Formats: sequence, C-alpha cells, structure tokens
Amino acid sequence: MESITLAVTNGIARITLNRPDRLNSFTRAMHAELREALDNLGDARVVVITGAGRGFCAGQDLNDRAVAPGEAVDLGESVEQSWNPLIRRLAALPQPVIARVNGVAAGAGANIALACDLVVAANSAKFIQSFAALGLIPDSGGSWHLPRLVGQARALGLALTGEPLPAEKAAEWGLIWKCVEDEALDAEVDALAARLAALPPLGLAAIKSIIRTTGARTLDEELNLQRDEMRRLGFTADYREGVAAFLEKRPAVFTGS
Repeated sequence: MESITLAVTNGIARITLNRPDRLNSFTRAMHAELREALDNLGDARVVVITGAGRGFCAGQDLNDRAVAPGEAVDLGESVEQSWNPLIRRLAALPQPVIARVNGVAAGAGANIALACDLVVAANSAKFIQSFAALGLIPDSGGSWHLPRLVGQARALGLALTGEPLPAEKAAEWGLIWKCVEDEALDAEVDALAARLAALPPLGLAAIKSIIRTTGARTLDEELNLQRDEMRRLGFTADYREGVAAFLEKRPAVFTGS
C-alpha cells in the first residue's frame, strides 16, 4: 500500500494515514487501501489510527476530484461509495478504535477522528469543521456526532463558522477523550492501547456495541438487553478467568472465548 501503513503487534493494529505532503487528505485509492487495512487486522484487539507528519487528516483531497470552473460533480457519489462505508465500518468494528490525533484534523478528517471510540489528541492539534466555506455540510458522520457530543449550540458554532477548535478545549467540551502534551502523545496512546488489548475482547465489543446503539432503545429495552448481554458474557471463559485471577490475586490472561 502506498498511502496507508498497517502494523499489527502485541494485539494492537496501528494504521497510519501516510500522505504527509497532502496532510493525509484522502483520494479514492487511499480509501481502497484503508478498506484493505481494516480487512486485514488479524488477531488485533485494538486499532489505532493516526496520521504521518504534522497533521492527522485534512479530509478529502480536492485535487482528486478537481472541478473546472462551471462544471458540476456528484459529491453524493463519493460520500456514498467511500466516506459513509468508512464511518459505518469504524462503528461496527468489534475492536475499540483509538484516534491518535497528532495535528490538524479538518473536514472529513476531523469526523473520522470523532467516529473512533476514543480520541487522544496532542495539545497542538486542532479540529476544524471546514465545510461551510465550500457551501457544504459536515459529512462523514459530522452532523450526527457533533450535536451528540457537544450539544446543538456548540455543534452549530463549529459547523457554521469553521472556527478551529484547539484540542484542549475539545477535551473540555467532551468532544474527545483526552488532550495531552505533544511529547506525551505516543506514551499515552501506547499505554491506552496496551491496556485495552489486555482486557476481555468480547466484553469490550459488547460495551462498544451497547453504548453506540443505546439511543435507539427505550429504558425497558435497554434493561432487557443488559440482562441478555450479562447472561451471554457470564458464560464466557474470559469471565471465569477474570474472576479466578481476581480471587487468586494474579494477572488475568484473556483468550476472547
């Protein structure tokens, strides 16, 4: 692959968007390579997505669908074929997905990060909803995630003005999980990924699924689903191992069964 790198070690898959000269903005070919990477996670229990160079991702590479003056382009086609499947895929993966935001995350690039389960950003990073300047709307899940994470007022402010949101304020607002000093980013993400990789994968997958879909259920439906999931997980070998390790005061070894 030319614009994506994938490395899987110790249960952690690290995917790097690797077009630093273009701030890791996406082309159609890059989308295809990312799909290939997500299809080849092997035995990874955690996925980390980051960007090479000084930025996380600048969204769509406009040069890849350059439009001459007066010409029209079907943006819905690229959304339907590339961006929507990516956002759906990140939500559906059983593994927790960590966005390691090392710099600017703009447009669809910002919304890729927000589609991940945990976002850890360097203090120098910024999140920019850059759609309004082009007469567009926050795609790639942006209009869905923003109001749910920060409320309507802040979502409208970010989307209408395109004002860059510093990572520290993004953490204060609850848009992301954590903001750390730039030099601490690698250690923070590595520790978080290792911690998640050591936990029971079936349980983590269930947590991700139930929290991501809870808005579609009533309280009674949620309580019934909690009962069913606790029953299912309580019969797993990992639960028995977790209890045994706790009682025996030793580290647990989870197998995902």
